[in-house]
Amino acid sequence: MKKTFFNCLLGTALLLGSGAYAQKAQSLFNGKNLDGWKIHGTEKWYVENGELICESGPDKEYGYLATDGQYKDFELTVQFKQEANGNSGVFFHSSLEGTKITGWQAEVAPPDMHTGGIYESYGRGWLIQPDKEKEKFLKMGEWNTMKVKVQGDNVTTWLNGHEMITLKDDKIGAANGQIALQIHSGGGIKVRWKNIKVVPLK
Repeated sequence: MKKTFFNCLLGTALLLGSGAYAQKAQSLFNGKNLDGWKIHGTEKWYVENGELICESGPDKEYGYLATDGQYKDFELTVQFKQEANGNSGVFFHSSLEGTKITGWQAEVAPPDMHTGGIYESYGRGWLIQPDKEKEKFLKMGEWNTMKVKVQGDNVTTWLNGHEMITLKDDKIGAANGQIALQIHSGGGIKVRWKNIKVVPLK
């Protein structure tokens, strides 16, 4: 009897805890328009059937869609589906002047091009790439789920439930900035995004 009562209390606590976590999640994309975001560059960003789409424009240059707000410590979850080339990325602790972006990118790229790795723009370049055997977790042409956790000096990424990298870097820990989606230069790129959610961390 006592054990059953204890288990009920424990189950209730777990449910309440998960509910509190869920309530903290903030949706960055409303599925209707680009409210809360700003376009940088001439590449195409638009909403179609509840999905956010980035697509190469006639200039075939880099383009970014950046949040109005800044996020320091957070857990970001996003779903993406690559069409055509699919070279993109999720920036954090970033700042932009036109299409010049400084900050760090969790890579979104075609197969065997290090999706989930961390690249420092206008800085040290690649900081870490996933082990080669982890490249298989990308589902090209299908929906993928990426999670990026940034807390203090520590960054971890997951792709479809698989941990891709973990990194400790004091330069990241000292920074702050916007979250931004990228479309790579070169043309022929199209990526769909949905369910973009962030949980601020203390």
